[in-house]
Amino acid sequence: MAIQKPIMTGRCDLRRSGRFRPRYDLRVAVDAVIFDWGGTLTPWHTIDHAELWRVIVRPHYPAHHADLAAAAHEAEAQLWELARAEHRSATIFGVLERAGIEPTDELIATYLREWEPHTFTDPDGIAVLRQLRAGGVKIGVLSNTMWPRSWHEDVFRRDGVLDLIDGAVYSSEIDWTKPHPEAFLAAMAAVGVTSPERCVFVGDRPWDDIHGAQSVGMRAVLIPHSDVPTFADATPDAVIESLADLVPLIESW
Repeated sequence: MAIQKPIMTGRCDLRRSGRFRPRYDLRVAVDAVIFDWGGTLTPWHTIDHAELWRVIVRPHYPAHHADLAAAAHEAEAQLWELARAEHRSATIFGVLERAGIEPTDELIATYLREWEPHTFTDPDGIAVLRQLRAGGVKIGVLSNTMWPRSWHEDVFRRDGVLDLIDGAVYSSEIDWTKPHPEAFLAAMAAVGVTSPERCVFVGDRPWDDIHGAQSVGMRAVLIPHSDVPTFADATPDAVIESLADLVPLIESW
């Protein structure tokens, strides 16, 4: 898909609004689109994590579920803070170990069952992945996640999109989280591209996704929602309100 025109959103021309800062030749074709997962390929859900942990732990530790659930919630928060402050990755099994919870098959099955309603791929996203694939664009996923690859692949397989993804990187299996440049470079390698200016990253977090992608030379498209912290120094190359707007946007370039 060749870039032909100024970057547009559904509401405004970013060049006219003052939010457009060219960093590359806009005529360069798009070889790959790499997506964030939670809040991007899956619609954003506001989740009470403390209550979710209580629901997960209660059947397996009925006498001590409140304390263990609180410990799991705290451990999870600490590891996400480490990711934010130092860009260091973690795993869900590290959370459970810190909380003193044995990751039995039964507990993991409960965990996944309680999370499942929050994992479904946006129908607009499914259509976009198919359109991009039909247009010869490589598709990638880069997610800050504590889940192992197999859990994510089970989600994508369930939703019928696993075969549409050329490569994926999950922070649970590398040392770094977004916005560390190594995470984005790993995602490029996973889809087999070497030129960041020929990649577009799509995400919902101004710091992790937009700032991180632009720091390695990618174009970055923001899908905003109110629960994600802002980052004043992140100026997306485009803002869209729905994944359905993505392909027309790229074609307008």
